[in-house]
Amino acid sequence: MHSSATFLIEFGAIILGLGLLGRFAGRFQFSPIPLYLLAGLAFGEGGLLPLGTSEEFVAIGAEIGVILLLLMLGLEYTATDLVSNLKTQYPAGLVDAALNALPGAAMALLLGWGPVAAVVLAGVTWISSSGVIAKVLGDLGRLGNRETPVILSILVLEDLSMAVYLPIITALLAGAGLAAGSATLAIALGVAGLVLIVAVRYGRHLSRFVSSDDPEKLLLVVLGLTLLVAGVAQQLQVSAAVGAFLVGIALSGEVAEGAHGLLSPLRDLFAAVFFVFFGLHTDPASIPPVLLPALALALVTAGTKIATGYWAAKRAGISAKGRWRAGGTLVARGEFSIVIAGLAVTSGIEPRLGPLATAYVLILVIIGPLTARFTEPVATRLAGRRREPAATVAETPQDRDLVPSPDASAEK
Repeated sequence: MHSSATFLIEFGAIILGLGLLGRFAGRFQFSPIPLYLLAGLAFGEGGLLPLGTSEEFVAIGAEIGVILLLLMLGLEYTATDLVSNLKTQYPAGLVDAALNALPGAAMALLLGWGPVAAVVLAGVTWISSSGVIAKVLGDLGRLGNRETPVILSILVLEDLSMAVYLPIITALLAGAGLAAGSATLAIALGVAGLVLIVAVRYGRHLSRFVSSDDPEKLLLVVLGLTLLVAGVAQQLQVSAAVGAFLVGIALSGEVAEGAHGLLSPLRDLFAAVFFVFFGLHTDPASIPPVLLPALALALVTAGTKIATGYWAAKRAGISAKGRWRAGGTLVARGEFSIVIAGLAVTSGIEPRLGPLATAYVLILVIIGPLTARFTEPVATRLAGRRREPAATVAETPQDRDLVPSPDASAEK
């Protein structure tokens, strides 16, 4: 059969299969990410039906998927929001990083994978999935709860940290020395700072320049600008993903809203392709040997995420029930854990890291919605439904006062 015909058949089958898997996940109200990963495992090396001609195109689509994930994330936040979150919620961000990154680093060192793999696995276990969390909050009707801004603040701080973390691991995975790594980080921080300054002072002018009443022109300009900046960032050894994130931050107002609506279908398509691509590069036979470490790591970091949310909500004056809800909601890992692990897989530093990350994400993306739903009632029952002091008692109507529906609930 002609190669182009084979490509169309393979790629068409992939897209159709992803659509059907997404519909199946939506019917049962859970994230489709584990199904996309399983599809990649089924069609990769060692799977049921390995792909042939379409794998190279899938690889390019996966890279675009990462760029669009970060762009859409940046569109959700203004530079002012980011600065405000840094000032008020940075202690919660520090606790989050300490409690959730250290178990991953410790596991990598215990397995003898070395310091670079430890830094990578620390990122895998640190970052929650804002895509899954946003869906869970909507499904459970909690977008107006008092603890929801606390959850979103932690997610925003995790997003901000990626602008620093990704250049670091990019330099480490490339084998750069201390001087080169420091230069890469300095460039990344300088660019990020410059973009934030421009966004705060000149964001309206930039958005006005990009703005267009024609959806087609707006889509082409925003997408072209994003890919261009991402390519330049990668050429500078910073990170294409960070470049896309900064473009999203720089755009605001009606431009950001319009671009969000236009790009959402593209993001969903290429993000799904990205998860398939990651699965393609993971041999299913390599997962069973790392399943026990992945399960142990999942259980430990589920507990540390619950502790993080509880502490942050308590600091914000939320009642005990809201604290447990905040902690349980943060458990899910997803897209960013796979992005980080994907960088390591591409560099080839540790062949077992990819399978462990796949198993880890599969476990927590399934457990996450369950902990969001049941952590609070289980904790209340175990505590014997004891009443708290009057200052933080109970779930009064005030405990579920509506807050502005957060636009910052997009995917990380």
